[in-house]
Amino acid sequence: MKIQILGSGCINCKKLEENAKMAAQELGVEFEIEKITDINKIIEMGVMMTPALAIDGEVKSSGKVLSKNQIKEIIEKELKK
Repeated sequence: MKIQILGSGCINCKKLEENAKMAAQELGVEFEIEKITDINKIIEMGVMMTPALAIDGEVKSSGKVLSKNQIKEIIEKELKK
């Protein structure tokens, strides 16, 4: 599973990344974190507000820092697909 954090690298982006790592580790899924800071790439993915979270290239959230538990719910839904 590729977890992508889209944003400039601000404090909120770092917090979102930290929460995503903890969520994936607690669920025991194999994952890699990719940080996308290129504004053109972020816009190409359809994101207008950062930080944003994408899983395997699909944007799941933008403009807010999701909690670890919110991210766990998203990952669990992805695993059921």
